[in-house]
Amino acid sequence: MRVHFIQHVSFENPGSLLQWAKNVGHQIHITRVFNDEPFPTAEEYDMLIIMGGPMGVYQEKKFKWMTAEKFCIEQAIQANKKVVGICLGSQLIAAVLGAGVYAHVQQEIGWWPIYSSYSHPLAQLLPQPFHGFHWHGDTFDLPANAVSLFHSDACTQQGFIYQNHVLALQFHPEIEMHLLLQMLQHGKHELTNAPFVQTEHMIIKQTEKYLPQQMPFLTRLLDGFLQHAD
Repeated sequence: MRVHFIQHVSFENPGSLLQWAKNVGHQIHITRVFNDEPFPTAEEYDMLIIMGGPMGVYQEKKFKWMTAEKFCIEQAIQANKKVVGICLGSQLIAAVLGAGVYAHVQQEIGWWPIYSSYSHPLAQLLPQPFHGFHWHGDTFDLPANAVSLFHSDACTQQGFIYQNHVLALQFHPEIEMHLLLQMLQHGKHELTNAPFVQTEHMIIKQTEKYLPQQMPFLTRLLDGFLQHAD
């Protein structure tokens, strides 16, 4: 299968998603938005994965490429391609599907528990609850005809599935150590004193505990998603 990643900033790469794709022999292509690379057409891939980034989906005037990316995502959904969005990627999918995306009342940064929202088979593939890595200040409304999968104490929408071939995840199941350290380096100024924002020390400490679980969780979730999307 041809898997195409959209990467918005240099320090939020696909992480362990690359390892997942390589493990099952998928072809890998990446559009690096920060290098002004063009977005793919729907004919160029079988699965589109949209990564995170510090920008908001409502900042089209500041980030001129965002309009083109939303069109790319819309074309992927209309072509019935398999589509996965992580963090900013999930927000872009929500916006394309007509849902509101806006600044949340709480930032959520660090390792926080995630709960199943619905008895969908995908939501049942992971422990209840499980700990995931978060780094976001925005949130979104659930798009029409989408099924909510997960929520956390800070955020009602942590993930949804749409028509069985579109998966949006607000948290970061692709996290691995190098990616985490890069995010800390570039986002340290966001680690403020807030209810759902952990200190750098706490993030590193909890990473030792929860990181080994993430690749098995990611594999289970994506393999299950592909089974439902077929």
